[in-house]
Amino acid sequence: MTDSGVSRRRRRNSRRWSRARVRRTLLTGLVVFSLLLALGGWVAFRGWQARAHLLNAAGLARELSSQVVGGDADRAQRTLSALQEQAGAARAATGDPAWWLAQRAPYAGDDLAAVRQIAVAVDDLARRAFPALLRIDIASLVPKKGSLDLTRLRAVSGEVAAANQVVRETGERLRAVPTGHLLGQVQVALSGLRTELDKLAGLTAAADQGARLLPPLLGADGPRRYLLVSQNSAELRSTGGMFGAYAVLRAEKGQIRMAQQGASSELGRFDPPLRVDQEVRGLWSDLPGIFPADVNLSPDFPAAAALYREMVRRRTGTTVDGVLAVDPVALSYLLGVIGPVAVPGRPTLSGGTVVQTLLSDSYRTLDGQAQDEYFGQAAAAVFTDFFTKAVNPRELLTVFTRSVDERRILFWSGHPEEQRVLAGSRLAGTLPEKDTVPTVGVFLNDGSGAKLGYYLRFSANLTLGDCQSDGRRELRLRVTVRSTAPRSGLNKSVTGLALSGDPYTARTLVSVYSPTGGAVLGGRLDGRDTALGSGLDHRRQIAVANVEVKPGQTRTLDVSLLTGQTGAGTAELVLTPTVTPWTTQVATAPSCEQ
Repeated sequence: MTDSGVSRRRRRNSRRWSRARVRRTLLTGLVVFSLLLALGGWVAFRGWQARAHLLNAAGLARELSSQVVGGDADRAQRTLSALQEQAGAARAATGDPAWWLAQRAPYAGDDLAAVRQIAVAVDDLARRAFPALLRIDIASLVPKKGSLDLTRLRAVSGEVAAANQVVRETGERLRAVPTGHLLGQVQVALSGLRTELDKLAGLTAAADQGARLLPPLLGADGPRRYLLVSQNSAELRSTGGMFGAYAVLRAEKGQIRMAQQGASSELGRFDPPLRVDQEVRGLWSDLPGIFPADVNLSPDFPAAAALYREMVRRRTGTTVDGVLAVDPVALSYLLGVIGPVAVPGRPTLSGGTVVQTLLSDSYRTLDGQAQDEYFGQAAAAVFTDFFTKAVNPRELLTVFTRSVDERRILFWSGHPEEQRVLAGSRLAGTLPEKDTVPTVGVFLNDGSGAKLGYYLRFSANLTLGDCQSDGRRELRLRVTVRSTAPRSGLNKSVTGLALSGDPYTARTLVSVYSPTGGAVLGGRLDGRDTALGSGLDHRRQIAVANVEVKPGQTRTLDVSLLTGQTGAGTAELVLTPTVTPWTTQVATAPSCEQ
């Protein structure tokens, strides 16, 4: 065969081989494509199943919560069984090899991984946390007729701690799920579950703390004594109000009794002043260490409580183990549960009227000493009824939780090991040492020397701004202060020292605390630059503005801030509790990681 014939034959063979490779490639591609279609269809089907199961689980979880609070144990147990079935099915639907493989695919992989984490979280809660919480009778966590069953409380402590651990670990796993590239529906579902889990974590953490701390606090290991302090919201202080009347409580083996009563006005002035933290002195000089009414100019309740305890000890010789502070609004919540309480020779106190009675009416009809006596009598009467009446424990827990959430009930223990357990909870009355999300504090102190706080209304709006190149974020805070005070007719007990110059003009010192590691950039009052006092407290910059409001007037304070380094797209406000709850809004933004 000639060379040309050989070449033609080689070209024909080459073309046949090429066509064969094309056919094999096409066939392989068709098989792979068919497998991908089947895999995608299977994953889509399993995703549809998971979505249906998770929606059912969400509805059952809401029913379960309502039944637990309502005390319907039998229905709650049936609901839990159904919830476990739905949660387990969702976990199974997102746990097969096809789903595992699809999680590693581009684009949709992040969403599938997030759905898997949601299913695992719900199933873990249903199987490892909720059963323990159902076995605990929440009625055992509150006093009955002046006594708490400490033996029962210690018996359930282990289960409460285990449930709280599951909730905490589940929350940590969900917070670690990246959200930057998730589909809208998945992102909303993940965000919603995180929010609900944060609420649950707050409840289980409080229950865990209570189960561990209440036995020793209530005298299981020996008698205890505490100061019960009333915060007078008519004269604002950072933690809520000026410390007014107090009572000494004695606790032993779960039994609680009132021992004696007194008033801050009886303690007098301390000269030389008690020692005050240097950062507090930078803002308020020695005032917290001189006057019992000023111990809480700073929002750090443990420091204020320790000062007040020492003042009582020096004047009365009584040493206590801790300080419990409440305000009249928390008292109104409590009266809504226990019912009206009679005060000998005085108007009956009820949930709907007690705030007005104590913070307004009493100042119009009584002089200073009579007011202190009345506050003491009112506290004793409510206390007696609270610890002797048969009270619905679930309703009591609800109002207690609300009061703690609003920072209207605060507690400090003089025993360091107990205080360490309380640290970080709202009950402790502190700002976090380190923010998990940027936290801005807005705290109020009366600068009028008057009782005009009863007539003030407050709102706060916080807006997240741009992300900075150094990892910080801009924040814009707007605080409005409105006075509903009358223009005449108030007596000297209300107008007091009139330090603003006009007896009816309320002067409020508004302290704005930046997030940890952040900064306060400047402020404007009613659109004009305003002078700001400045200070520092535990890596938070502080700005203090003097806001004076006449009757019927509204003033607006705008403050610009920077966070520390954060990728968060949300923030939190911590506020002085006032007579009327604040109106608040936090405008979120995409995280800096997106």
